[in-house]
Amino acid sequence: MAAATRGCPPLGSLLRLLGLLSAATASWDLASLRCNLGSFCECDFRPDLPGLECDLAQHLAGQHLAKALVVKSLKAFVHDPSPTKPLVLSLHGWTGTGKSYVSSLLAHYLFQGGLRSPHVHHFSPIIHFPHPSNIDRYKKDLKNWVQGNLTACGRSLFLFDEMDKLPPGLMEVLRPFLGPSWVVYGTNYRKAIFIFISNTGGEQINQVALEAWRSRRDREEISLQELEPAVSRAVLDNPHHGFWHSGIMEERLLDAMVPFLPLQRHHVRHCVLNELAQLGLEPRDEVVQAVLDSTTYFPEDEQLFSSNGCKTVASRIAFFL
Repeated sequence: MAAATRGCPPLGSLLRLLGLLSAATASWDLASLRCNLGSFCECDFRPDLPGLECDLAQHLAGQHLAKALVVKSLKAFVHDPSPTKPLVLSLHGWTGTGKSYVSSLLAHYLFQGGLRSPHVHHFSPIIHFPHPSNIDRYKKDLKNWVQGNLTACGRSLFLFDEMDKLPPGLMEVLRPFLGPSWVVYGTNYRKAIFIFISNTGGEQINQVALEAWRSRRDREEISLQELEPAVSRAVLDNPHHGFWHSGIMEERLLDAMVPFLPLQRHHVRHCVLNELAQLGLEPRDEVVQAVLDSTTYFPEDEQLFSSNGCKTVASRIAFFL
C-alpha cells in the first residue's frame, strides 16, 4: 500500500488491526533473525503523519493528551534528518483505553508494510519471554535481535507490550540503544523508534481523572504535569515492571510518558459507533444502548468510567446484532 493511499477515512475495524498485531507477534522468533548482520532488508519507512493525525482525531476517543504527545513527538523526530537519539515513548493507562490501538496505527502510518513490515518488531512477554529462569538467554537474544535489525535498517519500530509482565532485568540490555551515543556495537541506531506499553500508572491516572470530574473540571484541562510524577513513581516502585532497575527511567531515556485517561460512557458510545461504521452497518439505537448497558463502570458510586474501556466493544456488538 503506497503512502499516498494511507490515511483517513478508516483503516478497517479495531478488531482487525489488533488481530494483525497478534499475528505479527506470533510470527516473531528470537532464535532466527530475519534481518541479521549477514543479510539486507530494504527499509519501507514511509511516514504518513497527516493520515495518522486524522485517524487519531476521528477514532481515538477521549485521549487529548495521548493524541497531542504522540503527534508532536513523531513530527519532531521524523522531520529531523539527523536525530541525536531514538524516539522512546512509554504508553500508560487502564485496559481498553487505546494503547494497543495507537501502536497499531503507528506501524500502519509509518511503514509501507504496516504491521507486516519486516522492520516492525512486536514483543509479548507471554510469547517471547515466558520463563524468567531463561533470562540470560533472553537478554542475549534480545540484544542480538535489536542490533541485527538496526544494522539492516536503522528505521525500525520496536513495540514492547505488557511491560508489567516482563522478566526483571531484561530491559537493561536496551539501555545502550536508547541514549544519545553515536553508535552502539558498531550500529547506528538513532533513527529507531521504541514503544513500551503497560497498565502501570493506570490507577493513578484514573484517580486524577476522577478528582477532576468531582471538581467539575473539564477533562481536557487535565495536564501532563498533573499525571507524569504519579505515573513515574508507580513505574519506579513496581518491581514487576520491565523498567525496574533497568536504568532507563533513572537516566531519563524516555522522550515522553504518554498517559491514557479512563473512558466514560460517551467515549464508549463513540467506540460503538466507530465499530459499526467500520463494519458497514447503520447505527441502531437498540444495539448501541445494549452495548453501553452491558458495560461495567466504576467507581461503584459514580459509575463513571468503563472497567474495560473499549476493549470488549467489538465482541459485544457481535453479541447484540
